[in-house]
Amino acid sequence: MPELPEVEVILNHLNRHVLGGTIESLTIHRSDIVRTGHDFIPWFQRSTITNIARKGKCVIFTCHRANETRYLLSEQGMTGLWFFNPALASTPQHIHCRIEISGAMASELHYWNPRRFGRLWLFAPAELEAFMHRRFGFDAMDIGAQPFIELIQSCRGRLKPFLLDQHRLAGIGNIYANEILFRAGVHPQAHGYRLGVSTCQRLYDTMHTVLQEAIRAGGSSIRDFRAPDGSQGHFQEAHQVYQKAGLPCSHGCPTLITRMQSERSSFYCSTCQKRR
Repeated sequence: MPELPEVEVILNHLNRHVLGGTIESLTIHRSDIVRTGHDFIPWFQRSTITNIARKGKCVIFTCHRANETRYLLSEQGMTGLWFFNPALASTPQHIHCRIEISGAMASELHYWNPRRFGRLWLFAPAELEAFMHRRFGFDAMDIGAQPFIELIQSCRGRLKPFLLDQHRLAGIGNIYANEILFRAGVHPQAHGYRLGVSTCQRLYDTMHTVLQEAIRAGGSSIRDFRAPDGSQGHFQEAHQVYQKAGLPCSHGCPTLITRMQSERSSFYCSTCQKRR
């Protein structure tokens, strides 16, 4: 599943190859891939892509035409990717949107999503604002240290599900929650309100370090993830705990990494991540 680092990689490619281009056509191959805004589809023809941004795990295209602005937001979901060349899609029948572009390095853009947990949303400005307010909490890359500490200390339940709640902290998914908690030495079932300021600060610093390292490595290509040009990420080679059950702890302690039975794909070291 593309998480914040993978979507940031997608964003960087799109900004280099698509930003500033003009949409010549926007073709939807499967109508239910568009969650809302079907009536806006014809509007995008001859519109200019003036900005491409990321919020959480979503990509947002800002388009202008005739003094009007519309937005195309793509949720990546479990398997959603953008490709410049349709031949890069392993299952071409799962390309659900095609954008033809002029005046940019890339002449085509294809939205591929086999499992269709992600969708496309077409918005007018007020609709996008309402959607963003309703859907997302703080972005994990943008939140400051003090708001992060206050957010974590407001957590009355288990910390890992809290980190995965996009309404509270947008961008972190299962892979990076495991890696962040392990490196920070915090148990997945810790309660945020019981953590001291120094532990929360360590968690914050670790979060930024892990996410930035993953972005520089091109993300984690565990199953399907590839950048729009087809290149794979390499951060999976630096994973220290995710899917490492039964292997020695990379911190050098004698404990083997454990997969927590009560949690969806939670991996931890019972020695380095004491439950408090």
